[in-house]
Parts: sequence; C-alpha cells; structure tokens
Amino acid sequence: MKRVGVFGWGVVAPKSPNIEAFARNLERSESWLEPFNGFGPDTFLVGRPEFEFSDYRAWVDERFPPSRFPQLVEKMDLPTKFAIGAFVQALGQNPGLEQELTRLGTEAHVYVGSGLGALATTADVAIHLYRAQRRWNRFWAQPERNEALAQHLAHPESLDPTVEVPVAPEEAPPDEVEAAEDAWWSFWTQRSRELREFLAELREIESLSVDGPVEKGKIALIKEKQRRRQRLQRRWGAPNPPWHEASPNLLWNIHNAPASQISMLGRITGLAFAPVAACATFGVTLKLAIDAIRRGEAKAVVMGASDPPPLPMVVGGFYGARVIAADGQVSKPLTTLRGTHVAGGAAIWILGDHEHMTGLGFRPLGLEPVAVGVSSDAEHIITPSKEGPTIAIRQAFALAGAAPEQIATWDLHATATPGDFQEVENLREVLPGHVLVSARKGTFGHGMGAGGGWELTAQYLGYERGALYPTPIAAGELHAEIARVHDRFVFDAGCRVEPGWAGKLSMGVGGVNACVLSRPWTA
Repeated sequence: MKRVGVFGWGVVAPKSPNIEAFARNLERSESWLEPFNGFGPDTFLVGRPEFEFSDYRAWVDERFPPSRFPQLVEKMDLPTKFAIGAFVQALGQNPGLEQELTRLGTEAHVYVGSGLGALATTADVAIHLYRAQRRWNRFWAQPERNEALAQHLAHPESLDPTVEVPVAPEEAPPDEVEAAEDAWWSFWTQRSRELREFLAELREIESLSVDGPVEKGKIALIKEKQRRRQRLQRRWGAPNPPWHEASPNLLWNIHNAPASQISMLGRITGLAFAPVAACATFGVTLKLAIDAIRRGEAKAVVMGASDPPPLPMVVGGFYGARVIAADGQVSKPLTTLRGTHVAGGAAIWILGDHEHMTGLGFRPLGLEPVAVGVSSDAEHIITPSKEGPTIAIRQAFALAGAAPEQIATWDLHATATPGDFQEVENLREVLPGHVLVSARKGTFGHGMGAGGGWELTAQYLGYERGALYPTPIAAGELHAEIARVHDRFVFDAGCRVEPGWAGKLSMGVGGVNACVLSRPWTA
C-alpha cells in the first residue's frame, strides 16, 4: 500500500491569519471566540477568522498580470480568498512544491470542499434582486402605465369576480404592508398591457445575432444591444429589469470556486472539484486524496475545506436548529453541553505520494495519514446515531490494519451539545481507557467544513512538537456523566504525546461521518 504524507499546510482561523499564528495560539488554553453582534447587540460568541487578502497580493502579482489580483478582490467571496491564502501558505513548508505541482500535469489534483459555500455572495445577490424586483413591479403596477389597474380602480366591478385580488397595501396591517405591496404590485404587473409592449420590443433587441467575424461581431453585438436597451428604458422611464441586477458573482462563487481558483493560480491541470460533506468535509476530502494517490491517479493532491465567516443567516440557522450557545459565554465541549459556536476560515493541505515526494527532497509534516473510514447514519439530519460513527471508526481500523490498543490519542467531533455524551460512550465501546482524548471546538468554534481540518492540523502539530496543545477545558468542568464514562482528557495544561497512533472523528449534518487514523513517521 502506497504511503502518503502531508507536505504543506495552511490555515485561516479565528485569531490566526496563517499557520504560524495558529500554532502559536494553540500553545495557550484561552478560547479564540469573540462577541458576534451581527444582529446588532446580541448574546452569541463566534470564531471570526483573522485575514487580510492583501497579504497575498505580492505572490499573485509576481505570477500574473496586474489586473489579476483586483479581479479576485472584486469577484471572489471570502471562502475562495481564504482557500487561496491557505494554499499559498502551504507551498511555503517545502520550497519547490509549487513548481512540482505544475510539472506533474494531470497527476496533481485539487479537492477543496465547503460546508456552507459562498453564503455572503448568495445573500447579497438575493437581497439586491429582491429590491430590484420590487422596483420593477412597482413601476409597472402604477395606474398611469397599467390600464388594467386604472380600469379596476375606476370600476371595481369590471374585474372577473372569480379572480382573487390581493389586499391593497393601504388596507394591510402595519407589520404586513411590505408583503402586501409585493403581492399587489406582482398581481397588477402580470396584467400590464404596457409591460407586454415593452417586452415585445425587448425581445426584438435580444434576437439580434452576430454578423461577420465572430470575435469582432460579438463585441459589436453586445454594444448595439446595450444602446438599444438603454433607449427603450429611457423612452418608458423604466428601471433596470431585475434580471439585469443579478450579479454574475453568484456563478463565480459556486462550491467548486476555491478548488478552481487554486488550480488556476497554481497552474495545476489535474482534476479540480469540491467535495461537500458538511462537518465531515475535511475528512472525506482527505480520503478522496489518499485514494487517488494509492490508485496511481495522482502524485499530489491539494485538499481541504473553506467556509465563510460567521453570518447572521448562519448563526440564526444554528440557533433555530437548537445547537448553538446563546448566553454570551464560551460553551466548552464535554462540560455544560449548552451548544456550539459558529466559526469560519480554511484549512488546506498538500498531500503527496511519500516515495515520490521524499525522492525529490520534500519533507513530510506531522503524522502519516494512514486510513479514513466513512459512513452515513441513514437516520437523522442533525442528531448523530450510535451505529453510523462506530461503523466509520471500525472501517478505519480495518483499512489501516491497526488495533484499538495502538491508539494513544483521539480527537472528538464534540460540539458542546448533548451529543458529546453519546460520542464518548461510542468511543469507549471501541477504544481502551488509556486513550487521551481531546476536544477543541471550545478553542476556535465550529468551522463546519474547515473545522475538522483545524482539529487535525492541531493534532499533527502537537505530535510534531511532542506535546498535545491545551484546550480551554479545566478538569473540574467535565460533565459528571461524561467523567463516569472516560476520565483521560486533554485539559487546559496540555500534556506530552504518548507513543502510538492518533485518531480523529468528524460527524456532519445529514449523518455523514469520517474517521482518520494517523501514525508517527517514526513508525
């Protein structure tokens, strides 16, 4: 079985704009969470990524025309920018990696997923489009350019009695006026003869086609259509149609955007796509990368996950799902079980065929990822099952050819919800009592897709330095029920690394599980 190694890594996380800051911050037991106040004053804490995309301008400018960096700033949402920054960091651990990824051609792949995607762009486009649609409908639903409405206002009895007319806005209760306006304007816009005349002329404009040489004719056609549309709108005094107001940035920021941009900036010509597996995204992506290398399809894979910073829609969604802490205090895993904290950022690794990469002089980092077990609960959208995660754990052991007694330390998914108890219970059915267990979402929060990458990177960094980093959990804070099941945890003082393997479990919304088993390179 081919061995694989991590030859580069980069991180964007709360309080941590890069991998060096991430490692320094891990040495302290303090939480990196901070007040949200995304709803105005509120009672939430979040993990807000520390990041300046301008830190990477020099790297981009060295390799591309001056227009490239401003284009990335204008068009790309933060998940893609986070991923680009983490990728550039990852190239730094082994000089020459960038050139090798390009030289490998289709034997270098890019798998970068997301738990949530570019929600800020989606929200901005949706809000802007909603407002544009309101302007449009309001314009065509005025009596002076809507003969049907003018007729109705003058003679209400003239409308077909089987047609249900919405409540007029002026007759709606105060807190329902906006919805009433939307319904009223939409109803009468559908009946505007004048709008039909406008659209008939617009269809003629849009039916113009390219004449002569394609490239020259294409540009001329775009300009001619624009001139005619503007004349049409001026004649009617109409606002921009709503379809003119939807930003194409929505397309540039679909889930595969981080992987695609890394492939373009790194000139990597192999397969690039986005695995999506909720909170298990990083572990699932690691499995795909290991499998591709062992099948001989790739010699190296840039892999990882990237998520947006905490947004009101995400914090509110987590609160609605009853899994987020809302009292303004840090909710630590394994303690009071009040809920998790939303966070955002990225974790990017460069995985490689060990023999190939070390033959070129590249040095592997941290631990050796040996196997990833994956499964689905097939039961509930958010509450983890007992069987699903256990299947992933046992599958990982079988793939690795390892025994539970070989495990020295294990990192939990542990979201500071009641599910922590079952996770520890499940773990003890498989692992012996000597295993040292860590849980780190009290440090940087729940990064959805990226969170598993932060946790694995922290585990690997700890092994590399010979000591597991502390967590914010004090021994006396451990929930009594959990303490009865298992009593060996990484608390706020940290501890040395015991000889043996390391395990890591991630459990995603929808019931997808990924269990990673790793061993020290000295093994």
